[in-house]
Amino acid sequence: MKIAVSGAAGRMGQRILTLSSGRSDIQISGALEAPNHPALGKDAGELAGIGHIGVPITSDREGTLRDCDLLIDFSAPTASVENVKKAAAQGKAIVVGTTGFSEEQRTSLMEAGSATRCLVAPNMSLGVNLLFRLVEIVARSLGPEYDVEIVESHHKMKKDAPSGTADKLAGVIAQALDRDLATAAVYGRHGLVGERQPQEIGVMAVRGGDIVGEHTVMFITEGERIELIHRAQSRDAFAKGAIQAALWLISKPTGLYDMQDVLGLKGS
Repeated sequence: MKIAVSGAAGRMGQRILTLSSGRSDIQISGALEAPNHPALGKDAGELAGIGHIGVPITSDREGTLRDCDLLIDFSAPTASVENVKKAAAQGKAIVVGTTGFSEEQRTSLMEAGSATRCLVAPNMSLGVNLLFRLVEIVARSLGPEYDVEIVESHHKMKKDAPSGTADKLAGVIAQALDRDLATAAVYGRHGLVGERQPQEIGVMAVRGGDIVGEHTVMFITEGERIELIHRAQSRDAFAKGAIQAALWLISKPTGLYDMQDVLGLKGS
């Protein structure tokens, strides 16, 4: 399978290139970055630290898509939406791991993605996607009597808050408890906020240093607290998940998918 990577000069893009290199089932055919990016023209392998692979980093979206079977996208929301539209126009498969979409961008992405093979997930880690299923089970089992709080921690360079993973966790729990996340979610607290309301789902963001990613979901009631925690110790967990998603997606029919499909967790 020929894959191209969008956001190839970024930390995630470089790890995907590194872990894809040398595999017998994957050929790196393209590396995409934004116009005017300082890495344009450089060899993607040399930038990733795996040596010369003969794939220059380019901003030619259409050419990159034309030469690949599937695009793995870890770029930026605006670029990701355009990548999905172009992938659909060329009939190419695409895996999207970008986060920070606005509601309008997410709608556009889903509309375009439904015309091709498109997998979108806020977190490609297999462990995190199992966590999504676990919090749903716990929320349904415990019911509304337990207060729910989510704390996520990431490195100081992360641009969006809360993380896409935290938002997804909150959404899964809200659905399990039959709550409207738009009114139930509380993103941080400051000042005289009054007593905690029973329907609240708290989401708190921590930023600092080089934290790869940590998510803690707490179900709290009088006398006990249940915590489900996932800690990513390197970006390889996300890169490996993205590669597994790509290998799974390439043989699937047109449609929108997520990592729950890859893991066979839907309906379980």
